[in-house]
Amino acid sequence: MQWDKAAFRRLPFALPPHALGFMRQFDLRGEAVRVNHETTGQKDSLKTLAIDIGGTGLKMMVLGADGVPLTDRDRERTPSPGTPDAILAVLATQIDRQPAFDRISVGFPGVVVEGMIRTAPNLSPEWQDFPLAEALQKQTGRATRVANDADVQGLGDIEGHGVEMVLTLGTGLGSALFIEGTLVPNLELGHHPFRGDRTYEDYLGKPALEEIGKKRWRKRLLKVLDQIQPIWNPRKIFLGGGNAKLLKPEDLPRNVEICPNAAGITGGIALWR
Repeated sequence: MQWDKAAFRRLPFALPPHALGFMRQFDLRGEAVRVNHETTGQKDSLKTLAIDIGGTGLKMMVLGADGVPLTDRDRERTPSPGTPDAILAVLATQIDRQPAFDRISVGFPGVVVEGMIRTAPNLSPEWQDFPLAEALQKQTGRATRVANDADVQGLGDIEGHGVEMVLTLGTGLGSALFIEGTLVPNLELGHHPFRGDRTYEDYLGKPALEEIGKKRWRKRLLKVLDQIQPIWNPRKIFLGGGNAKLLKPEDLPRNVEICPNAAGITGGIALWR
């Protein structure tokens, strides 16, 4: 069978077929999470609860096996402080509102290694070395896979050709890098110095936006893009996250595209390919 890629990408929030190679390169399962391999070979109808944990919002929806949403997006504000216990409590309330599902994917704003959270700079220090995949599996009884949120966003956005970069503009600044559709995980460009002792995230995160306003913030983004282009030489840059809606497409370089924020959820289906 050959993919009709153009038709597939016209599906609402459908995952590009190249993203299926992602799981061949990286195993994102937590140590306590082992998938029944009898299910992975099925031409199945397994439903995935896709969760996007953000600095300001907790979002989720149920996806079909093809990555197309089966429910509307459910959103609650991220509690403050955003500790593991507080966030898991809100997620539990949201999960109770969802229809039946078979497995879970999660995008998380920090470094994630084998289902374990290593950093969560915009949530709480308590997340360091927290086994999120294991905790959600115990809470729901469903196998769970977790990845960095920008990585998940990218899996829902990219085209799978050459070097592609994803920047998520939200509470912080997320980033993901792909080479021929294969992810280089946990890039964390946002925490790299940009100007003096200020990082990319200091320059473009939500606090900077609130301090300087939309017009100056947009100019800052263009400066960041100018810096990124000759270093990474991406064929394409995708901009996602809640603040991407503040941008004007006509002001951006030709190889930069604004993407639906929903990809931060729907890209999670790739964690189960």
